[in-house]
Amino acid sequence: MSNTTTKPSRSVLFGAAFLMATSAIGPGFLTQTSTFTAQYGAPLIMIILLAILMDITAQMNIWSIIGVSGMRAQDIANKLLPGLGVFLAVIVAIGGLAFNVGNVGGVALGFNAMIGLPQKVGAVVAGCLGIIIFLNKNAKTIMDKVATILAAVILVTVLAVAIMSKPPMGEVATGLVSFGKFPTMFVALTTLLGGSCGGYIPFSGAHRLVDAGVQGADNFRKSVTQGVLTSGLVRILLFLAVLGTCSMAAGNADIIVAAAKGGNPAAEAFRLAAGNLGYRLFGLCLFSAGVSSVVGAAFTSVSFLKTLHPFIAKNERWFVVGFIAFSTLMMVIVGNAAQLLIIAGAVNGLILPISLTVMLSASRNKKIVGDYKHPAWLTILGIVVVLISGYVGIKAVPGIMKLFA
Repeated sequence: MSNTTTKPSRSVLFGAAFLMATSAIGPGFLTQTSTFTAQYGAPLIMIILLAILMDITAQMNIWSIIGVSGMRAQDIANKLLPGLGVFLAVIVAIGGLAFNVGNVGGVALGFNAMIGLPQKVGAVVAGCLGIIIFLNKNAKTIMDKVATILAAVILVTVLAVAIMSKPPMGEVATGLVSFGKFPTMFVALTTLLGGSCGGYIPFSGAHRLVDAGVQGADNFRKSVTQGVLTSGLVRILLFLAVLGTCSMAAGNADIIVAAAKGGNPAAEAFRLAAGNLGYRLFGLCLFSAGVSSVVGAAFTSVSFLKTLHPFIAKNERWFVVGFIAFSTLMMVIVGNAAQLLIIAGAVNGLILPISLTVMLSASRNKKIVGDYKHPAWLTILGIVVVLISGYVGIKAVPGIMKLFA
C-alpha cells in the first residue's frame, strides 16, 4: 500500500479515464443536460459547474483509496464493516441496471436519429453490440480502445453543434450569479450528479485499473482527472449548444422539454440548431455514448458482484453478457428511454453520498490504506460533497417521485 508504484502504460490510464468519462457521458447525460437546459435556461450553468466540482472531488477521493488499497470498493467496504460491501454492491448494481436499461434505449434512439430504425429493433441491436464486445477474449482491451475512440467522437460532435447554435454568452455570464434560482434546481443537481458520478460511474475506471494490476494514488488521480475534465467539457459544450438552440426562436425550449416525455430531447435540440444534419450528427453522438455506457455499466456492475461469490468471478464474462441481455429485454418491454434516463440519474445521485461516505471512512483505516496519509483538504472537500449531495438529494425526493408518475 503506497502512494506511488511502477508507472503503468499510458494506454491503460487513458482507457480507464475514458471508460469512466464515457460511462458518464451516456444517453442519460445527454438527455438530462438537454432537458434541464431547456427548462431552466442560463442559470443552469451554476448547477453544471457545481456538479463538475463535486464530481472531481468525489472521484479523486474514491479513486485514491481504491488505488492505495488495490481493492475494489465492495471489498474495502467489507473490511470497514462486514456486510457493508454486500450492501454497497447491491445498491450500485441496481443503480447500474437502471442506467443500463436506459443506455440500451439510448443506442436505440441514436439509431433512430441516424437511420430511422425503430426503437425496439435498435435496442436489440444495441444489446447485441455490447454482448459481442464481451464475448471476445480480449474484451477489456477492446473496451479501453472503444471508450477512447467514442469519447473523441462525442466531443467533436457536441463541439460542432455548440458552434453552430451560437449560444448567448451574455446570458451565461448573468446565469452564473442568478443565485435566487438555485433552490428551484435541486432535482437538476441531484440528477446531473447521478449522471456524472453517481452509482457505478466513479468505480468504472477505478475497477478497470485494479483489474489491470495498477496501484498507487498518484496513478489513479492522473487517470480520474483526465476522465472528469473530459466529461465536464462535454457537459458545458452541450449546455451551450442547447442554450443557443433555445435562444434561436420562441418555442424551441418547450419543444425540447416536451420531447423528454416520450421522445428524444437532445436530438430535438440538435435538429433545431442544425437541421437534418444536426439530427444525424446527434444520432452518431447518442449511438457512441450509448454503446460505451452499455459496456461501462455492465462491466462495473458485475465487477461489484464478482467478489461476493467465486462462481460470479469465474464466470464474469457470462454475467456481463447476461446483464446486458436483461437490460435489453427490459428496454424492449418498458420503452420510453428518455424518461428512464432522467429517473436513473436521479436514483444514482442518491447513491453518491452513501458510497463516498464509505470511501472517506476507509481513508483513515490502516487495515485498508496502511501508512498512507490521505490529504486533509481532499477529505474535507469530500465531506462537503457528502453533505451537499445528501441534503440536495433529500430535498429532491418529492421531485424525483413525480418523475416516476
